[in-house]
Amino acid sequence: MRMTRHEQVYQLTFMPKMFPVNCYLVEEEKSLTLIDAAMPGNTEAILKAAKQIGKPITRIVLTHAHSDHIGALDALRKQLTDVTVYISARDSRLLNGDRSLDANEPETPIRGGVPKPGKIATRPDVLLQDGDRVGSLLAITTPGHTPGSMSFLDSRSHALIAGDAFQVRGGIAVSGQVRWKFPFPAMATWNKIESLRSAMKLLKLKPSLLAVGHGDLIVQPEAMMELAIQDASRKLDAVIVH
Repeated sequence: MRMTRHEQVYQLTFMPKMFPVNCYLVEEEKSLTLIDAAMPGNTEAILKAAKQIGKPITRIVLTHAHSDHIGALDALRKQLTDVTVYISARDSRLLNGDRSLDANEPETPIRGGVPKPGKIATRPDVLLQDGDRVGSLLAITTPGHTPGSMSFLDSRSHALIAGDAFQVRGGIAVSGQVRWKFPFPAMATWNKIESLRSAMKLLKLKPSLLAVGHGDLIVQPEAMMELAIQDASRKLDAVIVH
């Protein structure tokens, strides 16, 4: 595991050279918020990182319910018995293995590593809605990669932890846009048009840092985010025209 710090955000990267999977520890005054739970088998490394920082993990916040973001959830919950678990109300259904769509949602199939029904024992304590607060973090609905994907903006530093709304590994891209050096986030994306709308929403926040599920931290990311959005817009326009 590799740990990279930027102000109050610690990026924990597993398999950084092969298939980088990130989760994040966000430092509060007396505690830590873990954003995403990486892969099965990463539990001890996450706990070791928290011990190194010197504060307890009191919250686990999930950006979405894909397997590379919830893998260590059950094992962490067993060891952190007092932790509060958060996920969007919409993706709580995916956490339960329910791939059904709402009547108002685009009828594209939900893709990626959604757990089978009953696979995840942990039940979330808080179902998040747009605008909710989790410590210093503002919850922002960013559907596209999954119907209930969320991003989190640190109100102190304007650092943005965006799950798979963007990818950085293989070249920055809006979720759903293929980067052939690392195509996996695109392959697991539910709806490209919703992803683009969410990316545009995140750009308007003018984040100081972009921290995503796959790839390195980007400081002052606005210009790179804008280029990724322009690329996605061109490609989607071409698809719609033809």
